[in-house]
Amino acid sequence: MGGLGLGRRGPRGRGGGCEGARLGGGAQGGGQGAAARAGPAARGAVLEDAGAGILLEALSTLGCEYQVETQRLARSLRWTRAKPDSCPRTVPSEVWDAGEQDFLLLLEPEEFLQGVNQLTQTCGPPCSVPWISPEGSASLHVAVIGLDAYLWSHQPSNIHQTRQPETAAVARTAVALSWPRVEEALVLLQLWAHLDVLLVASWQELSRHVCAFTKAFAQRPLKQYQESRAFSFCVAGRWAGGERVARDGTGLRGVWWRQIRQFNRVSPAVADAIVTAFPSPRLLQQAYRTCNTEQERTALLADLPVKTGDGARPRRVGPDLARRICLFLTTTSPELLLDLGS
Repeated sequence: MGGLGLGRRGPRGRGGGCEGARLGGGAQGGGQGAAARAGPAARGAVLEDAGAGILLEALSTLGCEYQVETQRLARSLRWTRAKPDSCPRTVPSEVWDAGEQDFLLLLEPEEFLQGVNQLTQTCGPPCSVPWISPEGSASLHVAVIGLDAYLWSHQPSNIHQTRQPETAAVARTAVALSWPRVEEALVLLQLWAHLDVLLVASWQELSRHVCAFTKAFAQRPLKQYQESRAFSFCVAGRWAGGERVARDGTGLRGVWWRQIRQFNRVSPAVADAIVTAFPSPRLLQQAYRTCNTEQERTALLADLPVKTGDGARPRRVGPDLARRICLFLTTTSPELLLDLGS
C-alpha cells in the first residue's frame, strides 16, 4: 500500500539552519527524496479520501515536497526526522541526531465510536482497542473528522432523515454513545494510553493542524536546544557568580564595594573612598551609632576625599550619596522609600 511522504526546507536564520518535516510513511522508515527530513507519514488510503486534495494543497502552500511511500498503518500520517544536510555552527550536530517519530492516525467516526464503546466497557488499560497500535517509541495521536455531525445524524430523532448506517451494529453503537460517553473515553485514553485525540469538523481544519504540527515538529530540536541553554545575558564570570566570601572575611571588601556601586551615580573612585575608610558595612554602622545627631550621621561620609587624576580638581563623596547610604544602613522603618534617583 502506498503512503504519503513530504519534506520541508526549514527556516534559516536565528540558528535555525536547514530543518525538515516529512509527511510520509514507509515500513522501512524511508525518507528518500526529501529535501530536508522531519515530519509525519500517511498510508495510501489517505489519498483515497475525498478531502485528501485539501491536505495536499495546504502542504504545498506550506512549501513541502511529498512523495508516496509504503506504510504499515492504514490512514495514517507519520512524521520522521533526519539530520539536515547543513547545520549552523552555533548548534551542535548531535541536536539533530535523535530519530524522533510521531504518528497521526485518521479514523472514521463509526470506527472511533466502536473503539470507544469497547473502551468504556472494559476495566484496565485499553490494550484491546483495535486502533491503538503505537510503533516502538513513536508518539501516537488520533484524529477523527466529523464526529459531532455523525453523532447528531444518528440520534433517534434524526436517524430517519439521514442515510441508514451500513450495519445494525454501527447503528446501535452510534445511538448508544453520547457526548458524555465520548468525553469519558477521551479522558481514559489520556490517562491510560497517553493518547491525544483531535476532533475536527472538516478536512480544512485537519489540514491547518497538520501544517502547524509539521512546522513545530521540524523546529522542535532547535527550540529544545535553545531552552536548555543558559540565558545569553547571564555572562560567566565574577559578576554572574557573585563575590565569594571566606570564613576569615576574605572577599567581604569586594562585596561591600559592589553594593555601594549599585547606588545611582556612584563611580569606582567614590566606592573606593568609602570602602577604604570603612572596609565593611558593620564598621560603618558602628560609626553611625557613635554620632550624636541625625544630621551628623547623614553627613558622616560627605567629606570623604575621592582620589582623582593628576591635575584634577579635588572631589568629595558629597552629602547626597552620604544621606542615601546612611538611610540604607540605619533605617528601621519598613515604609521608608529609599530614593536612589535623588
